[in-house]
Amino acid sequence: MSSIMKFPPLNALRFFEAAARHQSLIKASEELCVTQSAVSRQIKQLEDSLGVALFERRNRAIFLTADGIRLMEASQAMLEILRSALGQLATPQSNQPLVVSCEPTIMMRWLIPRLPAFKQQQPDMQIHLFAAGGPIDFARSHVDLALRRDDFTWDTNLFSQMIGQELMGLVSNPELLGGACSPAHMNVLHTHTRPDAWQHWMRLNQFDREAINHTWFEHFYIMLEAIGAGVGIGICSLYMVEQALNNGQLIAPYGFVPDGSSYHLLSPEPFDTDQRRTAFLTWIRDEFRESQKAYLGKNDRH
Repeated sequence: MSSIMKFPPLNALRFFEAAARHQSLIKASEELCVTQSAVSRQIKQLEDSLGVALFERRNRAIFLTADGIRLMEASQAMLEILRSALGQLATPQSNQPLVVSCEPTIMMRWLIPRLPAFKQQQPDMQIHLFAAGGPIDFARSHVDLALRRDDFTWDTNLFSQMIGQELMGLVSNPELLGGACSPAHMNVLHTHTRPDAWQHWMRLNQFDREAINHTWFEHFYIMLEAIGAGVGIGICSLYMVEQALNNGQLIAPYGFVPDGSSYHLLSPEPFDTDQRRTAFLTWIRDEFRESQKAYLGKNDRH
């Protein structure tokens, strides 16, 4: 007789998703209009019921574990589908939020920080984000647009617009890599999401000294945390680290180069049939162009 896993309370998942998205119990409590202890208690109950740790708690801060990242992505997907369905029950099509699917790290590190600027341009338009990558079933996910890199073949029935090329570069904590120090002497960090990134970067930069020490991570988000902590260096997309480069948390001593792939905005219907789609397409293409203009070919070595 097969056993059925007991589904955790929806409220606990809602509290967890807010804490995971903000990486802060305080900000989650403010968003949900409850006390910080209430958020902490709901997350503790969720961890106990699942039997896994969702956060690591260090120096009064919280950091998602690998299990936490997986649950965050699933929770965000579930909540966005639920919000979309509820909104469609009573909201005219023209006033419905635009649901955009995006790879989690790009979403957290590049897209979300830019949404206030979009809101200034389109004050009456709401954006709901759906964290996911790879192939997408628009009908089942109730998503309007999907931001994807062309590392897979999507359905030929979809409409696509290229919004920018991928730019990859070697990234480091400023205290770890500097001066004449060679990347070959560093601990190189990898992610299973793009296992060939280091070898590809070496070919593009004609760098022929293979590193000795290598450490692997399951997800880009975790690898970026390790780079910031000085564990090693890694090859990352500009769009994942631009904010950290701008505030000096990370450096890219060899600049960024195109790796041959590009980002596309996918839609199940023509963009010009929906003003929301065309507005978002124009805006995100301009934002990609600004990022590229600031860092394409830029080299931080002195």
